[in-house]
Amino acid sequence: MKNFFILIIFLTYSLSSNAHMVHYNKFNKIEMEILRDGEVIGYNYYFFKKDGDKTTVTNQIKFTVKLFGATIFEIEGYGEEKYIKDKLISFNSKTLQNDKKKYVNLKFNEQLDKFDIRGSSYNGEATSNNVIGNWWNHKILQTDSQISPVSGSIKEQIVTFIGKEKIELYGKTYEVDHFKLISKDMSLPKDKRLNFDIWFYKKNSLILKVAYYRLGNWEYKVKKFE
Repeated sequence: MKNFFILIIFLTYSLSSNAHMVHYNKFNKIEMEILRDGEVIGYNYYFFKKDGDKTTVTNQIKFTVKLFGATIFEIEGYGEEKYIKDKLISFNSKTLQNDKKKYVNLKFNEQLDKFDIRGSSYNGEATSNNVIGNWWNHKILQTDSQISPVSGSIKEQIVTFIGKEKIELYGKTYEVDHFKLISKDMSLPKDKRLNFDIWFYKKNSLILKVAYYRLGNWEYKVKKFE
């Protein structure tokens, strides 16, 4: 019986995946705080611009990890996703990670129904069922692979529904769906492996919280949306 309900939930999310951009027409901005071990260390902002059937989503991210006053890890990046209706047609990003430049230049090849990717970690094609691995887009919970927004690498994944929960964020309580997202290949090195807990608020189609462990407990939390 439990497996039956999990299947129904999976089908519900899958059947609605073709209309996902409509869910974000009401947003102009989503602000996420980035925390490590309970301390705010940066931000991840998403901005939405609509023009008829075209939607442009820009992403700004910046955080700094310090140890005994010295910076040990730092990221600052900018990305831009362009959609026509529900179809991703291009994505470009530039990221500075500990003074190392990373990038992605992606275009949709309509004739082949594939993405052409030129990135700092991958050059080649990807199937059109991939999504960019940014936290604004709940379609990341409906696909079996994602494209790194930093380097362009393709990451196969498994998403499992854990259950319904209540979480509190910035003084408000939300009834959410809790998912686990992990790499399909768990033999990958830990620093290359996907291993996220994700809390999705179905009422407004937002991923409200993401948590994972990597040299500390990390959280991405939606602080504000408008």
